[in-house]
Amino acid sequence: MNAIELIKRGAMYYPNHTGVIYEGEKLTFNQVYRNSNRLANALLKLDLKKGDRVAFLLANSLQSVEIDFALLLTGLVRVPLNTRLSENEHRHMIRETEAKALLFTGEFSQRASQLKETCDDLHYFCQMNGTQEQSWMLSMTELVQGVTDDEPNIKVDDSDLATIQYTSGTTGTLKAAVHTHGVWASICNNILTSLDIQEGDVMLHAAPLTHASGTLVLPHWVRGAANSILSGFEPKQYLEVIHNEKPTTLNLVPTMIVMLLSQPDVEKYSFESVRSIIYGASQMPREALKRGLKLWGPKFVQYYGQTEAPLILSILNKEEHLGEGLEAENRLLSCGRPVPTASIKIVDENAQEVSPGEIGEIVVQSTQMMIGYWKAPELTNETIIDGWIHTRDMGYIDEQGYLFLVDRKSDMIISGGFNVYPREVEEVLYEHPAVKEAAVIGVPDEKWVEAVKAVVVLNENQKPSEEEIIQFCQERLASYKKPTSVEFIDELPKSTVGKVVRRVLREKYWKSKERQN
Repeated sequence: MNAIELIKRGAMYYPNHTGVIYEGEKLTFNQVYRNSNRLANALLKLDLKKGDRVAFLLANSLQSVEIDFALLLTGLVRVPLNTRLSENEHRHMIRETEAKALLFTGEFSQRASQLKETCDDLHYFCQMNGTQEQSWMLSMTELVQGVTDDEPNIKVDDSDLATIQYTSGTTGTLKAAVHTHGVWASICNNILTSLDIQEGDVMLHAAPLTHASGTLVLPHWVRGAANSILSGFEPKQYLEVIHNEKPTTLNLVPTMIVMLLSQPDVEKYSFESVRSIIYGASQMPREALKRGLKLWGPKFVQYYGQTEAPLILSILNKEEHLGEGLEAENRLLSCGRPVPTASIKIVDENAQEVSPGEIGEIVVQSTQMMIGYWKAPELTNETIIDGWIHTRDMGYIDEQGYLFLVDRKSDMIISGGFNVYPREVEEVLYEHPAVKEAAVIGVPDEKWVEAVKAVVVLNENQKPSEEEIIQFCQERLASYKKPTSVEFIDELPKSTVGKVVRRVLREKYWKSKERQN
C-alpha cells in the first residue's frame, strides 16, 4: 500500500463527496483526482521523469492538493519551498536538489525570474494560474488543455524518493530531510490510526500545506473527509470561518491558539461543530491550554513529531487532557505517550538511556523516519545513530510513560553552572494575567556567563513593570531561574509554522561576542 493507491482509493470510494474547499469554491473527489492526473500527465509531457526533483513556490490555494497528488502520481520528487525565505535560500534549495522544474503562482513570478538567472539546472518554469507572463514561462493552465485525465502509468516503489523537505529547526541552517514513498504511506497510516477521522468530516487548514498541515490531507482524503483550505491565518477570520462553515477538525500550533484566545469576544464564536483541535510543533503554554479547555471543551489532541520523523510520534488524546489534581495538571505539559509505530527514549551525552524523570536528549525510532539528509552524509551520521534519530530536543519520560518536552538543546541556558530550561520560566510567565506571549533567552553576563532574560508581549491595556514581572517569577521559581531582566515588545519573531524563534531574539545580544549562543 502506497500513497498512489491511497489517492486512487479515496477517489474511487467517494467520487461525489466534497474533496477540497477554498474560498467558497468546492471540488469533488473525482474532480480533484482528474485534475491531479491531468497535471501529472502535463508534467510528464515536459520530459520530466520519475526521480526528477520538482520545486514549488506557492501559498495555500485550490491547487495545493492537486500539485501534491500529481507529483506523487508521477514519482517526481516534491521540493516544497517556504514562501517566506529569501532568494538566496531558495537558490540554495534548488541548486542543492538539482530541481529541473519550478511550479509557482503569479505572485511569485518575480522570484521565479530571479531564480532563472542563477539556477542553470532549472529547465521549466510553470506558472500555475493565469496566462504566460514571459516567453520563458509555461502556463500550466494552457499545458493541461487537451491532456488526458487518465492516471499516469508510472510504477512507484516504496523505496523511491517522494519528498525532500527542508527544515532549519532552531539553528538557522537549512537541512533537507529525504522521505520515500514507503515513508509517506506510513505517515498517512500512522495518522489514520492515531486520530479520529470520519467520512464527511471537514479538516480546516490555515497553516502552510507545505509543512506539517499538508501531511493531514491524505489521511482525511482516504477516509472521505474534505480538506478546507485558507490562504493563511488571521485570527478573527479563522473564528468566523469556524462559526459559519462548521468544520469538524482544526490543526493549529500553540501560538495560533494563544492568538485565538486573545481575540475580543472569542466566546461568541461557536465551536459546536468542532470535534478535534489538533496541536503540536512547539510547546503549548499550560495556562492557555486550560483556558481553551474551559472555553471549547475536551476537544484537544496534542502530537509530537518533527520533519525528520513527521506526525505522529507521541500523542496526548482528548481524555488525557482531562482530570483533577496535580497529576492531571502536570499531564497538560506532556506530549503524551508513544504511538504503536514509534519508540522513544531519553539518552545522556554518551547515548545511554537514563532513568524515568531524568532529563536528556529525546531519540526516536519509527516507521516514518527520513532515510537521511540530502547530500549530507556527515550530518546524517550525526543525527541517525544505530537506527535512532537524535532529535536535539531535551525532555524526559515519567513513570507512566508520558513524554515531556523541556526545550531544544540550543535553547538551554547555563547560568552560573546551573541549567535553566526556558520553557519552565515561560510557563510561569504565562500565569501572569498581563502576559499574552513570552520567550526566555540567555544573554551575556560577566559574572554568570549567561543571565536569564524574559521577552514579553503584553495583553491590551496592561502595563506591569519589569520589577513586577521579575518578582512574580521569583515567588514561583528557584532564584537562579528567575529573569534578571525583562524586555517588552509588540510581537515575538515566529517561523512560518508559528514557532517562536528564540535565536532571533538572542542575536543582538551575542553578535559582538566571541561565543555565539
